Amino acid sequence: MSDQEAAAADGEKKLSKKELNKLAKKAKKMELTQQKGPSANDASGDKEEDVSVGCYGSYGLVQSTDEKDIVFTELNAINKDLANKEIWVRGRVHTTRSTGKSCFLVLRHKVHTIQVGLFKGDLVSKQMVKFVGAIPKESIIDIQAKVVVAEQEVSACTQKEMELHPIQVFVVSSSEPRLPLQIEDASRGENDPSGLAVVNLDTRLDNSYFKGQAYLAQSPQLYKQMAIAGDFEKVFTVGAVFRAEDSNTHRHMTEFVGLDLEMAFKFHYHEVMRTIGDVLINVFKGLQREYAHEIAAVGQQYPAEPFRVLRAGFGLEEDLSTPLEKKLGRLVKDKYKTDFYILDKFPLAVRPFYTMPDPHDARYSNSYDMFMRGEEILSGAQRIHDPTFLTERAKHHNIELDKIQAYIDAFRYGCPPHAGGGIAAVSNG
Repeated sequence: MSDQEAAAADGEKKLSKKELNKLAKKAKKMELTQQKGPSANDASGDKEEDVSVGCYGSYGLVQSTDEKDIVFTELNAINKDLANKEIWVRGRVHTTRSTGKSCFLVLRHKVHTIQVGLFKGDLVSKQMVKFVGAIPKESIIDIQAKVVVAEQEVSACTQKEMELHPIQVFVVSSSEPRLPLQIEDASRGENDPSGLAVVNLDTRLDNSYFKGQAYLAQSPQLYKQMAIAGDFEKVFTVGAVFRAEDSNTHRHMTEFVGLDLEMAFKFHYHEVMRTIGDVLINVFKGLQREYAHEIAAVGQQYPAEPFRVLRAGFGLEEDLSTPLEKKLGRLVKDKYKTDFYILDKFPLAVRPFYTMPDPHDARYSNSYDMFMRGEEILSGAQRIHDPTFLTERAKHHNIELDKIQAYIDAFRYGCPPHAGGGIAAVSNG
């Protein structure tokens, strides 16, 4: 007896012709499946081996867990001299198209682009091709690849003669799949009717400034980070800052000129901390070297000890008060013979909500201060570049999310890990 007849005989009501045809199709499908044997997706069968295990995936949150000795090549530096060599590059997924066994994407860094071709083979699995093809546009990725001379000119890229064949692909910062606008839309000319209007967002802070209301120019911190999210890599601003400081000391100023700087890094915020430290050391040594005569002239009227420079690092259990800062400055000078030093790993509780926690000990943070003769001249840290984690930390600090929503949204479409700091004018009288 057929399945259809059995179903009709055993059922309390007779099946319709449509239902009988449906059962017949189902039976035929099962028969064909049994003839072909277990499929790659059948849990009872053997899945296709993934020969690319460990060569693709996501870094997860880059929290400065460790430093990596990887040298990256800029896209505009790739040429025929690098043909058949393996290099590392970092950039954004500009466009992507894939089939079952291959994937082509255009990698973009700033205004430079290059074609990347991934093909299923002995060293590249179908799973790896599928993973790369599904990476959202504008995500930031790291690629280790072989440099290959393109078979024909790649007209859609700035790199027209060379292309990359990946060996490893890792997501550094993933973008949300749905973009608020396409790069093509943003690239249209000002007179293009299909282009987008540019909106100038001017946000000011309203404070009580010595018993009066005033719009105060504060730190450009959040705007620096938003610029980093736009792939500027290194950003600095020099401008006036106004604060309603009640303390009448040489360390507390109501008006000063500040230097704020921000920098993207690859794997660890110490890349930024060392860069800032080296900049300051070069400034100090440069002043001593280039302006020795002027310094000596000033010293005749205002005698002072020669400034000494060496970089050193320390760990702390709590934030420093002014007396402790000065005492530490004396201790450092006695032991290391330097007036300039860097303190790393401040407690998380004394840092702003956007500071990245230490990956090994949640009590501390990836933050640092730089001191000159016992007084802080710069405060900085790695910033949180993941919107979900940033929202979580803002809630922890009881910050109203609607007031910083534009700031949080800036990190939803791929943002490199970054750190920075602010330098204020300081008197050491």
